[in-house]
Amino acid sequence: MTEYIGVLIYIVLLSGLGAVILAVSFQVSPKRLGDLEKVSAYECGFDPFGEARSPFDIGFYLVLLLFLVFDVEVLFLLPWVLGGLNTGLTGFAGLVLFLIVLTLGFVYEWQKGALDWN
Repeated sequence: MTEYIGVLIYIVLLSGLGAVILAVSFQVSPKRLGDLEKVSAYECGFDPFGEARSPFDIGFYLVLLLFLVFDVEVLFLLPWVLGGLNTGLTGFAGLVLFLIVLTLGFVYEWQKGALDWN
């Protein structure tokens, strides 16, 4: 139990520091509203133009999802990189199979045109 004393002290100090910073920010912040344009939804003062829920290009979402999928799959290579030769021939065969599947997935997405910007 004594090994957690440092963590407890750290949490108490950080909680106290957070409370002090929060209290000081409330004390020094301006209390007046200012002009009505600054407290509007768009503080620049302009009225919004167009629809708030305008259509958004789905290509951005597709690229994001593809990036996440391939980024996480590349992260799975880390154990082999760290393990290296300790995995033996079985580990190397598993790595090669994994890279083949990753490459096939990338080629499939490329052939489908998911990476093209129109």
